[in-house]
Amino acid sequence: MKRLLGLLALSSLLAGCASGLIDPKGYDETGTASYYGAQHHGKRTASGEPFNQNALTAAHRRLPFGTQVKVTNLDNDRSVVVRINDRGPHTRGRLIDLSRKAAEQLRMLGSGTARVRVQALNN
Repeated sequence: MKRLLGLLALSSLLAGCASGLIDPKGYDETGTASYYGAQHHGKRTASGEPFNQNALTAAHRRLPFGTQVKVTNLDNDRSVVVRINDRGPHTRGRLIDLSRKAAEQLRMLGSGTARVRVQALNN
């Protein structure tokens, strides 16, 4: 009986996570980006792969893993394409968390955050 209850709890948890995903087709949002600190380098992401601060990756709350998005810094018009491989950001009011490499390309390392446009690309 305990095993059955455990399986039911796990399946409803997984179903709840999957139902929160959105269709990336036509996704286009504006918001605040931040980036992961070096203390996360090598730790597992929600997708299961190790976080690499030197890769062009990002965390998003609801886009499916593997989605490629173009992130544009609205202050300087610099853009980078990243792949979603983690969940987050976990800070209220943030849209996306970028790897250090992506943040570097957007020239937002000094400020730590930037106003960005995030557009899903057709994969």
